[in-house]
Amino acid sequence: MDKANPLSTPMVVRSLNVENDPFRPCEDSEEILGPEVPYLSAIGALMYLTNCTRPDISFAVNLLARFSSSPIKRHWNGIKHIFRYLQGTIDLGLFYPNYSKEGLVGYADAGYLSDPHKARSQTGYVFMNGGTAISWRSQKQTLVATSSNHAEVIALHEASRECVWLRSMTQLIMTSCGLEKDKSPTPIYEDNAACVSQMKEGYIKSDRTKHIPPRFFLYTQDLIKENQVEIRYVQFSNNSADLFTKSLPTAIFRKHVHDIGMRHVRTI
Repeated sequence: MDKANPLSTPMVVRSLNVENDPFRPCEDSEEILGPEVPYLSAIGALMYLTNCTRPDISFAVNLLARFSSSPIKRHWNGIKHIFRYLQGTIDLGLFYPNYSKEGLVGYADAGYLSDPHKARSQTGYVFMNGGTAISWRSQKQTLVATSSNHAEVIALHEASRECVWLRSMTQLIMTSCGLEKDKSPTPIYEDNAACVSQMKEGYIKSDRTKHIPPRFFLYTQDLIKENQVEIRYVQFSNNSADLFTKSLPTAIFRKHVHDIGMRHVRTI
């Protein structure tokens, strides 16, 4: 892929028509790739990369890893699309400035029915410290969310769990360095107004929420009462977690990549 033309995003914008989705499962008329195509090796290498230094390819890699048992040509083309994107952004990485007063901040989002073939949504979150990502996740939800609000509540629950661990780690590091602990709650931004309101006001059983298990509400609400997290609303255009839940147009994709602290070496 060294001589391939570079691309501006790691994946194509998916079609709303399920039948034209290039990331749909293998159909009966399509031939599964043989062992001569290094699909598993490519997925393994990309997963290592996305877990360590390249959060911008997290969603695309997570999507293509689902077909490791029966990949076909469409999926292999998706792998090559990621490599072409990496070829054009080989000097792009996470930049951690020496001096930054920004503390721990989180963003959570859900891609409702990101897998329309199995009625599953996508959980995505990212936590930043000093303005740069230090923890992120893009994963298909194991439960079938019956509404976008349901999917967002699950994503916020997962982000809250990660936040507790990150707070304990950062406080341990600050204590060992002789610094004062930051006792203020960690803000987690969410772009679903209904979800934010439900977390702040408490779980209320109604026709719109009775199908959602209370545990997804109660855990996060306990953290709010303990002053560990603070759920805030943010417009969807400024929610950096969008990067981990769906394919995005080039302009929006680049904005979120910049917002999580990724920079080209030539611009530093």
